[in-house]
Amino acid sequence: MAQLAIRKLMRGNGLIQTIMHTSAANIMVMALTTLISIMTARMFGVVGKGEFTAIQFYATFLAGVVGFGLPTSLIYNMKRSKGMGAEFIKAGFLFQIPVSIVVGIIAWTFMPVWLGNYPEDVIQTARWYTVLMLPMLLAVNLIAALAQSTDHFNVYNGVRLFVPLFNLAGIAVLFAAGVLSIHAAAAVFLITTLLVVVWSLYRLRNELKIDWFRRVVDRTAAKLMFGYGSRVFGVELLGTLYSQFDKIIILSLLSARDLGLYSVVYALSRVFNTVQMAISNVIFPKLAGLDKDKIIATVGRAFRLSLMLMTIVVIPCMFIGRFLMGLLFGKEFLEASTAFYLLSIECILGGGSWILAASFNALGRPGLVLLRQIIALAITVGLFFLFTPMFGLNGIALALLAGALVRMLITIAAMRVSFRVSIRGMLFDKGDFRFLIGRLKEKNIIKSRGKAGGVDG
Repeated sequence: MAQLAIRKLMRGNGLIQTIMHTSAANIMVMALTTLISIMTARMFGVVGKGEFTAIQFYATFLAGVVGFGLPTSLIYNMKRSKGMGAEFIKAGFLFQIPVSIVVGIIAWTFMPVWLGNYPEDVIQTARWYTVLMLPMLLAVNLIAALAQSTDHFNVYNGVRLFVPLFNLAGIAVLFAAGVLSIHAAAAVFLITTLLVVVWSLYRLRNELKIDWFRRVVDRTAAKLMFGYGSRVFGVELLGTLYSQFDKIIILSLLSARDLGLYSVVYALSRVFNTVQMAISNVIFPKLAGLDKDKIIATVGRAFRLSLMLMTIVVIPCMFIGRFLMGLLFGKEFLEASTAFYLLSIECILGGGSWILAASFNALGRPGLVLLRQIIALAITVGLFFLFTPMFGLNGIALALLAGALVRMLITIAAMRVSFRVSIRGMLFDKGDFRFLIGRLKEKNIIKSRGKAGGVDG
């Protein structure tokens, strides 16, 4: 009976079902990412782990810097302007070609400066990895947005799941063959990402049946794409800087050993916002185009329930995580356990603030999120330079925690001013429990004595 109820809940394409699917995918991605981190840490040691992280860093960082808001704009415009989907897709994909070439040349030229403290062979591998991976990451971001906007969340989750799954398989092959080389591991990551890009393009082939060469780009579509993209780009750029500046600080001020330690505890702490990230990824494309009251009510409930549930989970799991960190990665990684505690709390607060930010993006007002990001980033970067020389990795974690708290407070205040939402109502609503129980009864997860109540999500 319980199995039938769970199957019923997991089927369908509604908001709750999609969030559950994406949450399950997030958990699997986190598990795979953790396994990859364990294997690479065991294969390469702390210093080698730091060098491997440095090789991977700039491709991910630059993909976030030069996205120009196009993935988010694709979702927004596909939902708002029916019948122009092909032109939006064409504008997004064709624009990324010259961007990849120009940024690739810049990365190749300046990589010796960016990784000046690293060995020459690491710098050379980072050059090739960045130039080849960057266009694939830009393509993956647009493919994921296309899948979200067309409700192909199976493809969206597949892209996110298959990359770490294939990476893990490739690393396992290297480990079994005794090839303990960060350069071979980087090549594996390139090949597996290419395979996933090809698979996802095939799965979305019906949406990509476009006359790519009839005319370059429709002007109206381009105006809409880049118009909204320019408005969210600032938010996303600051989000990228916020999420990656800690690694830049470590690359600049600390050692490869510090980066190796930090990459492990940071990845382990991200386990705690799998559900919140699923909500953030699903709720924007699902709510874009709806009326304001519906958006605010849905976002508020998602924020409160996720924050409550994850806070209950995070406290005991932090201590379990420290035990597992020593057991799986090795005792030498335990010296970063304090940073792990701080990053775990930051993860929950940061995930909650991004759920709230979805209301501004869905209502076409990303400028308020941009202001929030500017303030939080300025405070966090300032604290990086203050705390890192004093406390090392713990200083970086403490600065991130302060920034997450600032983002949360600013977002709640902005919702109060812009949408006339009660602050107390945003933080607590006893109707959430009735809603949750009603949904569980409706899906027969718990027994109902009579008709189940609740609001459709």
